[in-house]
Amino acid sequence: MSHIISRRVAAVAPVERPVVRIEDDVDHSRFDLFVDDELVGILGYRFGDGCVGDGSVVALMHTVVKAEYGDRGWAGVLVRASLNTARDRRWRIVPICTYVRRYLAEHEEFLDLVVE
Repeated sequence: MSHIISRRVAAVAPVERPVVRIEDDVDHSRFDLFVDDELVGILGYRFGDGCVGDGSVVALMHTVVKAEYGDRGWAGVLVRASLNTARDRRWRIVPICTYVRRYLAEHEEFLDLVVE
């Protein structure tokens, strides 16, 4: 005799995930976060003077996410993508933005990007 009881699971509707895209808006020196084609966040940057090693020095200035998209983790998505782009481009960063600083404190894998 089996002690496992069979039960039917109702079909679950698929969860629609938003389409997320991050672009480097070079003309405005910022990374733009789009969710389903709506601009919901930006992370401004500014090139510093000179280079460190073979990469440019870039200050990450300010992170902004629209209020109606707040508290959903979008700022973290934007910062992570920006830091990955910095790594790919061999940029060294100066974290001016307090959100970026907090993010770096929790994600030590990016600390090697920071100019000392």
